[in-house]
Amino acid sequence: MTLVIKNGYVYDPLTGINGEQKDIFIKEGKIVEETSEKDAKIIDAEGKTVMPGGVDLHSHIAGSKINIGRLLRPEDHRKDIVKRGKNTRGGVGYSCPSTFITGYRYAEMGYTSVMEAAMPPIGARHVHEELNDTPIIDKAAFTLFGNNYFTLKYVKEGDIEKLKAFIAWLLKATRGYAVKIVNAGGVENWKWGHNVSGLDGKVEDYDITPRQIIKMLAKANEELGLPHTIHLHCNNLGMPGNYKITRETMDTLKEIKPKKGRSATVHVVHCQFNALAGDNWMNVKSGAPYIAKYVNNHDHVTLDLGQVIFTDTTTMTGDGPWQFALWNMTGNKWVNSDVEMEAGAGVVPYTFKKNNPANSVQWGIGLELALSVKDPWKIYMTTDHPNGGPFIYYPQVIAWLMSRQARTDTMRELNRACLKRTGLSNLYREYSFNDIAIVTRAGTAKALGLTEKGHLGVGADGDVAIYDIDPTSWRPSQYDKLIKTFAKASYTIKNGEIVVKDGEVVSAPMGTTHWVDAKMPQEIEEELMKDLERDFKQYYTVSLKNYPVEDEYLPIQKIHKAGGGQ
Repeated sequence: MTLVIKNGYVYDPLTGINGEQKDIFIKEGKIVEETSEKDAKIIDAEGKTVMPGGVDLHSHIAGSKINIGRLLRPEDHRKDIVKRGKNTRGGVGYSCPSTFITGYRYAEMGYTSVMEAAMPPIGARHVHEELNDTPIIDKAAFTLFGNNYFTLKYVKEGDIEKLKAFIAWLLKATRGYAVKIVNAGGVENWKWGHNVSGLDGKVEDYDITPRQIIKMLAKANEELGLPHTIHLHCNNLGMPGNYKITRETMDTLKEIKPKKGRSATVHVVHCQFNALAGDNWMNVKSGAPYIAKYVNNHDHVTLDLGQVIFTDTTTMTGDGPWQFALWNMTGNKWVNSDVEMEAGAGVVPYTFKKNNPANSVQWGIGLELALSVKDPWKIYMTTDHPNGGPFIYYPQVIAWLMSRQARTDTMRELNRACLKRTGLSNLYREYSFNDIAIVTRAGTAKALGLTEKGHLGVGADGDVAIYDIDPTSWRPSQYDKLIKTFAKASYTIKNGEIVVKDGEVVSAPMGTTHWVDAKMPQEIEEELMKDLERDFKQYYTVSLKNYPVEDEYLPIQKIHKAGGGQ
């Protein structure tokens, strides 16, 4: 289909377009400079807002953790049963939605690309099967490295070349896109019933520290030239006072030389959960000013929010020790999952409550981070779905970012701890439409290294979202309209095909799965394979030849080449 989107107010930060009224042309699934309107379908976007398709760089939508959540919580499904539609399948939703509902709901909000943020390598087939089952959106999965046996082995030996070769091999074997680190060393210790203490605590049986693991993985990541930086879930997540270790972790990486073409060497995920000050949950307060000050003064760090939503949700992370601690605090149902040789996870239901002092502070921290980090290219909008809350609340987060009135009205409903222990009430900044386009599209695509996403320049994928709101007349007091508009796009266009019209799915094609193929010198690869063959035979329950994911699991794929600092 050839499309012409006419007269909309276009926000395309990567090409420098900030609210100009202009036409967008799409032909054969790509943005083109211009095309004949004779045979094109015309979409009149006059009085509407036009942006690239949304790019969510951190969500949990496929694999073992989300499935544990689905199994653990039938009550989550009962309140959100989705009937079959004319163009859609039925399913269940809310915090652990089924695969089809996940794809539909992201598309309805104008999102066209979503990253699964934690893939256990031995479970990669399962992840890709579910990603294939998730319609419309393009996707990728981040492979877990921070507690992997081979990672720990090569860090202990100080062998950066073997570590780089292992990263390259495992990304290809799992069809993964990025290096994900969760509580480096802590999940390995959890196999023995312990965590690590600080960045310099010892990892059982390896005599190495989280600092060494994170630093060496970051160095290897940049020397390989991977499209995304390390994707880092810091140690001590959820613990009051943890802003100190978060800041120390970022500072540890400031001397790493970044890949050519970027300044960042680390992306710190769901930073709200790692920006807590205070000594305990009774006096917890915001550590956001300390994190924001550091990020404002350094260019090697990007963040995403992990914004809290006041609702019942399902927490799930690859951080087993934290989930155990949360179970102890709540007494709710709990599942612990150990992944042999590689990772672990936990799942605990949780309700964020407006009258809970700690929850009110957490809510304020996320927004305080977003409003205190001066450069929107350094901080991106997420809820760490479903940990902070389901992704369907993104329009509400947009309203809080764009409207001080929306924040004030919510604060009036909260425990007064939010006013006393965060600086949110003193922040008057309101995001613009251009800022929103950065933190939900342009910035996330740039951070991921997805050069054909997040913009509407010539050659970009034909992924476009059109919202029925006139940015020239909208005012922050009208935040209810903003929430309604961003919840249901007027049009979502995926690769030049209209998939959502007037907020309803009209077509559900299969999206593309992105993964990285990184190259290393042949002699190092051969040495690595000797290690893998020996240690798989000795330690794994799966043979090496049966371990890698075959191409059949990725019927539509895009391979991103890397290696040698590209």
